[in-house]
Amino acid sequence: MSYGIAIRVWGDYALFSRPEMKVERVSYDVMTPSAARGILEAIYWKPAITWEINRIHVIKPIRFENIRRNELGGKIPPAAISRAMNQGGELSAYIEEDRQQRASMVLRDVEYVIEAEFSFTGQTADDNPGKHLAMFERRVKGGQCFHRPYFGCREFPVYFEWCETVPESVHKGEKDLGFMLYDIDFANDKQPYFFRAKMIDGVIDCRRSEVVS
Repeated sequence: MSYGIAIRVWGDYALFSRPEMKVERVSYDVMTPSAARGILEAIYWKPAITWEINRIHVIKPIRFENIRRNELGGKIPPAAISRAMNQGGELSAYIEEDRQQRASMVLRDVEYVIEAEFSFTGQTADDNPGKHLAMFERRVKGGQCFHRPYFGCREFPVYFEWCETVPESVHKGEKDLGFMLYDIDFANDKQPYFFRAKMIDGVIDCRRSEVVS
């Protein structure tokens, strides 16, 4: 059995990176289901439950903006991390020595309503749905989170609130958004899954999506 919730999320910028763009970051037109799940888990995560996204309501117009950001050019090698963990010593990366400026096509002034539900994983005996619903609602209304949720990148924070009534979307009719990332199965060698996203009157119904790997 599943138990549903709805929250309104908004922010100044968002970047839901398309995986096919390797150098310059380009955002999808709307938030992906995996990004929506990440927001919910940032607010309330327990090993007893798992979040599933039902619908994403796109409230505001889809607006893109081209910006340039300073990024670290490389990554610390996994071998160096393992060596530091086992033997100790300094582990660092200096942006001044490896700075790269890259263009990003980001979304501007975004607002969504996430409709989702949780079900029990069976990993623990903590299976009281009323308790989890009450805790999630209390944390949302109190502005509490385990870490600050963000729209794709940590520099694009998410503002959130409990949603009783879904605001009216500016989008009317049907729009095919093409194939989008649905989620990543980290337990299965980081296997990505995609789906054909269709927005009808501003609503993307993730429940009816045919997911492909």
